[in-house]
Amino acid sequence: MDTRRESRGKSPSEAAWLSWYMCAVSVALAAAGLLLLVLSRAALAGVPVFEEWAEDAVIAVGFSTLGAIVAPRFPPQNPIGWLFCALGLVAAVLLFSGEYAYYSLLARPGSLPGGEAFAWVVSWLWVVHSGLFALLGLLFPNGQLPTPRWRPFAWLVMAAVVAGSVTTALSPGTIDTLAPIRNPLGIEGAPNLSTSVEVVVFTLTLGAAVSLLVRLRRAEGVERQQIKWFAYAAAVLAIGAILSWVVSDAVGVWWLHWEVGFVATMVGLTGLPVALGIAILRYRLHDIDLIINRTLVYGLLTAVMAGIFEVNVVALQELLLVLAHVEDSQLEYFASAMVMAALFDPLKRRIDTFVERCFLRNNNQAR
Repeated sequence: MDTRRESRGKSPSEAAWLSWYMCAVSVALAAAGLLLLVLSRAALAGVPVFEEWAEDAVIAVGFSTLGAIVAPRFPPQNPIGWLFCALGLVAAVLLFSGEYAYYSLLARPGSLPGGEAFAWVVSWLWVVHSGLFALLGLLFPNGQLPTPRWRPFAWLVMAAVVAGSVTTALSPGTIDTLAPIRNPLGIEGAPNLSTSVEVVVFTLTLGAAVSLLVRLRRAEGVERQQIKWFAYAAAVLAIGAILSWVVSDAVGVWWLHWEVGFVATMVGLTGLPVALGIAILRYRLHDIDLIINRTLVYGLLTAVMAGIFEVNVVALQELLLVLAHVEDSQLEYFASAMVMAALFDPLKRRIDTFVERCFLRNNNQAR
């Protein structure tokens, strides 16, 4: 009897105990990391904070909780629930290690032992974290690859994670997310390949995202709706990350990073475990079509209205400058607001019709 149970893997009660234990550890580490962040700021004004603290805190709580709920429900051969648990736990370790290193090495030097060891953990553990996200993209929602042809890619991801972790663990110089702390085990004179590893891991994660599109084309019914939930939340997260780290740097606009990109990133990160939970538990699963429709409508409407507002303001400024020789006036803003108010309903109706015709018709055909 015991032999048969062991061959099938953990019993539901054992899986539940382990998953909730991992969740408790993750939440405790995340809370300790946030406490160290507050203590560091109180001890020394201007001390740096771990660059990814907010993102890791959300992942630690969200994915650990989702994993604790989901893992006992899945058969042992489906690792999705345990991937959620691992993602949350690794994020919590990163957050705690980063803030511990800052507190013990910069805010209050020597107050806590092992600061350099925790900094070293941060130097390479992010590679493992990224690899777990890539595996999640490859295996969601049934724990299997989209097709057997993706097996070499999955092995490539795991090999890249191992090689990348070793490479970054031994790369000299400052740790990217912990500047100005240097890698205590970095080999002096060796090249710092952290940036190259980051590019490789990012490329492989994009490849895993492509596998979701391949799976979506083949999927039907419930599985198709599950993938849509994942893709929707991931798209919001990707847009936020691109605005934060690519677009804002390219145009040199600080508020685009913090007020738009960062907010979108946090919304995406918060929504990702929620979306995955809805997809797996199949609660209001088919609402994703309406949510995507509303997002497209109001996203396009916001972009069009912002463009109209900007063009109107510039045009009216030039007109007032020519006619009245006024350079600074609130009149153009008031007039632009009136134009936008008049155009809002007609534009919304047209965009709504366009989205329903292009999106919902194709979606119904796909079903």
